[in-house]
Amino acid sequence: MGFTVGGYELGLDPNLQPAPGGALAYWGVSAIEDSVQHWIDLGATLKTDIQDVGEGIKVASVCDPFGNVVGLIENPHFKLP
Repeated sequence: MGFTVGGYELGLDPNLQPAPGGALAYWGVSAIEDSVQHWIDLGATLKTDIQDVGEGIKVASVCDPFGNVVGLIENPHFKLP
């Protein structure tokens, strides 16, 4: 489920399990495969594999070396206003 707020997309993950901090932010990227690999090369571990969530939108998440979870989203439909 997603909403447009000020020209930006706010997506809600219906399958997200409660975690410290209570929310997962997704950082917009142009090539999710390359971005996931970049994080892994910097010491992160894959938390959730790349998934197509519909209409060509792909998401994944990684866990940085400090335990922070970072979401990544590739949305070919997103354009800045």
